[in-house]
Amino acid sequence: MTSDFRGEYQELVDEISELLGAPATLENRDFELIAFGAYDSEGDLDPSALDPVRARSILTRRSTAAVRAWFEGFGITRATGPVRIPPAPEAGVLRGRVCLPVRHRGVVLGYVWLLDTDPGPTAPQLAAAMEVAGRIGALLADEATRGADLSRELRAVLTAERDWQREMAVAELRTALGTRAGDPHTVVCVAPWPPVGPDDAPSVRTVPGATALCTVPWDGGASHGREAAGRARSALALLVRLRSADVPAPAVSAAGRLLERARGGGGATGPAAGIAAARTGLAELGAAWREASAAARAALAEPRLGPVAEWASIGPFRLLTALPPGAARDPAVRALLSPAHRELARTAEVYLDRAGQAGRTAAELGIHRQTLYYRLSRVERLTGLDLDDGEDRLLLHMALKGARL
Repeated sequence: MTSDFRGEYQELVDEISELLGAPATLENRDFELIAFGAYDSEGDLDPSALDPVRARSILTRRSTAAVRAWFEGFGITRATGPVRIPPAPEAGVLRGRVCLPVRHRGVVLGYVWLLDTDPGPTAPQLAAAMEVAGRIGALLADEATRGADLSRELRAVLTAERDWQREMAVAELRTALGTRAGDPHTVVCVAPWPPVGPDDAPSVRTVPGATALCTVPWDGGASHGREAAGRARSALALLVRLRSADVPAPAVSAAGRLLERARGGGGATGPAAGIAAARTGLAELGAAWREASAAARAALAEPRLGPVAEWASIGPFRLLTALPPGAARDPAVRALLSPAHRELARTAEVYLDRAGQAGRTAAELGIHRQTLYYRLSRVERLTGLDLDDGEDRLLLHMALKGARL
């Protein structure tokens, strides 16, 4: 939420609080607090009137995943009218709630919450509050659409072939974003994205926190020539505004939503998402995109890293993804990487992942130690590498990891 809209959200939430005679809070659909009303009636400002969930929401400006799942279980994401939710002391919800879904053109963009009372708001009061909720929805959509027409600008930054072209594209994007350009941002890559036209990407308004998004060509690190041409694919690039450079939650949430959408597209290859390190401003967008794309490649190559991988968490793949296509295919391991020796390659990789500890390796593979030693000796004969030599082990380890890419 930008400062341009903060005051308007607050006024609308205060209007609902006045209509219903109770303090209301506004959250986006990721349960991040946007505004809360302090309706001043007897008892409303008493701290004892706040249950732990509401207090945490106001103090930390977000709710936990467990709380979100609890409330969504009552159908609030599909509701078009007020939803009453009973108390659940075991979940920290000591008082019941009334949820007013905030929608715009059929899409839920957030929720207005108030503590339920007896007898509670009347039907006419709730109808009036829902009308205000509709205005909030239009405002949220309006804020989102500020980035909806920035696909061209973002694509120009990410696909520029020369430094001066990228600098000009960044300057244009910075001008379009105005004061938002100096906020903390990160870049998300979702790849491969289902085959679509260059501008047939989700709307910014459907991705909370999105500043701009676009599709870009993406070969996933494939070698050049016929192979790359035959498997030309796209990736979805997303510029996400963060509340803090230390809190990537909006990017993780956006990546998860986009993965759900991509999987619904029926693509032959399961998609994954990568998230770059956070940056303030736009000057390093090119580097951020390389990080996000590399993290997505790593998540595709190593399922344990995904389906959403952050650049900081992909370990050796930070180096391997920076190599030119095919560079990790060292001649020494060519025979080992053939389909006929798949089990030997897996044995060698697990052994190296476990720092050469035979007991741990044998236990993970479910084999006897003597079987492990036999397989490792075959690996040495196939590759000509000495697994007692640190540099040979490093070469083999890098080659096995790089082969996944």
